[in-house]
Amino acid sequence: MKSAVVIGSGFGGLALAIRLQSAGVKTTIVEGRDKPGGRAYYWERDGFTFDGGPTVITDPPCLQELWALTGRDIAEDVELVPVTPFYRLNWADGTNFDYTNDDQVLRGEIAKLNPEDVAGYQRFLAYSEGVFREGYEKLGHVAFLDFGSMVKAAPALAKYQAWRSVYSIVSRFVKNEKLREALSFHTLLVGGNPMTTSAIYALIHKLERDGGVWFAKGGTNRLVAGMVKHFERIGGTLRLGDPVATIETLGDRATGVVTKGGYAINADAVATNADVMHSYRDLLGDNRSAKRTTARLERKRYSPSLFVVHFGIKGTWPGIPHHMILFGPRYKGLLSDIYDHGVVAEEFSLYLHHPTVTDPSLAPEGHSTFYALAPVPHMGKFPRDWAEVAPVLEKRILDEVGRRLIPDIHERIVTKFSYSPADFSTDLNAHLGSAFSLEPILTQSAFFRVHNRDDDIPNLFFVGAGTHPGAGIPGVVGSAKATARLMLEGAR
Repeated sequence: MKSAVVIGSGFGGLALAIRLQSAGVKTTIVEGRDKPGGRAYYWERDGFTFDGGPTVITDPPCLQELWALTGRDIAEDVELVPVTPFYRLNWADGTNFDYTNDDQVLRGEIAKLNPEDVAGYQRFLAYSEGVFREGYEKLGHVAFLDFGSMVKAAPALAKYQAWRSVYSIVSRFVKNEKLREALSFHTLLVGGNPMTTSAIYALIHKLERDGGVWFAKGGTNRLVAGMVKHFERIGGTLRLGDPVATIETLGDRATGVVTKGGYAINADAVATNADVMHSYRDLLGDNRSAKRTTARLERKRYSPSLFVVHFGIKGTWPGIPHHMILFGPRYKGLLSDIYDHGVVAEEFSLYLHHPTVTDPSLAPEGHSTFYALAPVPHMGKFPRDWAEVAPVLEKRILDEVGRRLIPDIHERIVTKFSYSPADFSTDLNAHLGSAFSLEPILTQSAFFRVHNRDDDIPNLFFVGAGTHPGAGIPGVVGSAKATARLMLEGAR
């Protein structure tokens, strides 16, 4: 393989392109938007910088490896800053829980909720270490192309009761309900319902504990910019602002892509970081095998969407940490509303991002940048007009942040805007406006996810949240490692 084209410049696409270019494959990324990054897009308004996300960076070594492939150091292009506490969890009754990998602090936080759960937490940690070894270190960067590969992994998955949910496993070890929420909410960060997502995802706790939680100085957009800089430094090409219209095929081979602007690129292999449904249904169009795959994908379960309110305000807030989770009065019921019933409930749980407490340069002096994010049903379950819903929900979310943290928030706002499921659908071609692609349940994981290499078109590859292992920065960067291995092995 001498040349490759990668559709989309999200973290998965960039990581794959860096791996291919580092291996001597002439690689071009084609990005439809005016900036790279995919979901890690950003906006600059009134002196404030707003990251679209993802804003939680874990497992820095998976990123450092991309530079090390050519003997470089990520620190040349990106400054990663540790965040502590990882998150402050706050409940409506005023309880706070600082989530950290400082053992002494963490034990104290657990003991405040329930002293008897300190020992239970240690047992949960041992469980998390086990699934981390099996699910992340051994399987997170390996493609599952046939059922036999799943059968080989089955004993390890069975050992850790992968058919159980994260919440049910956590509940085996700790009794306090708040602590159960604190140790199970992480699956929401990759689109999974803690009540149904496979217990294997308890590995996220170990991932954070070992590697920490980090922030790229200047925002997640600076990590994207660093990846682009490195990719172009080693000879890669990035084309912006011209979306791919079709993946061209001849027989059972992909031959290249044609953009909406009419630009055609021929390549020995095509990889897509675009939404999996968009790739099969829209970009492959009349291809017969793609139509069969599209029909299968339409029957699958998709992760919820997100409603995000970005706001820049007067004042600084040293008492509000970088990451907060504001839990609502319900946990299981709210999750059921989002995932099962397609209800935008009266109350909600929020993830609050406050980057200026770590990096004041993201706002004018004496001001702060925030976003508040609420998981909401995807558009297949909640088919309302988001142009009507958005202003109402935006005000309710800001009211809640005001009630919990910043009493005069409305008077302090300098600039604000929201991002809804409709924007995910329009800007990112996300099927049903899903923020994380396929829901990460056991029957949609590993072999049961979209394969890293297409079954019928052997030089068509997939990378990103819709393929193995799934969403989140470590997930999509891991998918790039698995996909690059397939592409480079096939080129020999």
